[in-house]
Amino acid sequence: MSKLQLTMAVSHYDHTVDIVLGKVKIEGIDVTVMDLPLHDIFQRTVGFADFDIAEMSTAKYVAMRSVGDDRLIALPVFLSRVSRHSAIYVRKDRIKTAGDFVGKRVGVPEWAQTAAVYGRGVMQHELGIDLTKIKWVQAGVNQPGRIEKVELNLPEGVKLTRVADKSLSEMLASGEIDCAIIARPPDCFLQGHPDVVRLFPDYLEMEEKYFAKTKVWPIMHIIAMKKSVAEEIGRAHV
Repeated sequence: MSKLQLTMAVSHYDHTVDIVLGKVKIEGIDVTVMDLPLHDIFQRTVGFADFDIAEMSTAKYVAMRSVGDDRLIALPVFLSRVSRHSAIYVRKDRIKTAGDFVGKRVGVPEWAQTAAVYGRGVMQHELGIDLTKIKWVQAGVNQPGRIEKVELNLPEGVKLTRVADKSLSEMLASGEIDCAIIARPPDCFLQGHPDVVRLFPDYLEMEEKYFAKTKVWPIMHIIAMKKSVAEEIGRAHV
């Protein structure tokens, strides 16, 4: 029986490099593996179904399923697991306590970005912040123009405004937004903007305490397979 010919797209990790380089084979499958930037993988997977198997944002997968899009099947393979207390950046001249978030403008690269989901979870469940009392803004991190990759089903009372011509970093630096939830540090923070800081400077200690309390190690990325491919593999093993 000939092997199934599949394509797979993943980003570079220590635990995927041997598959990317072909040192580890997948039984019964000839797979062409592409090591690509995450943003490209997610966009091409959701928008164009370019790959048979792909690394996938957990939040984007859940968002797809929530609106009835079942083109992908999630596999219990977790390529990235990261706590996100470190991902909340604030204007220290505007936000000092949880109560300061009421009425403020908070930016996210995408509502359905997993890091943003867990960041909002920290705000709501750890700090007691009412997410409907925040003015949410969606924009690219360091460059403008980023858009949501999946159809959204926003919670009742939540309003999200897209800004197409400015980045979150730019707006955070200028004070047009008061906070941003971003997986990687924005340029304004890396460049030492005097008013932009992490909400939790001691985030490592807080993440350790969070895990000790909840036993939750947040799943950022999974492996997803086209439903049609999963069905073909299933038929081959009947």
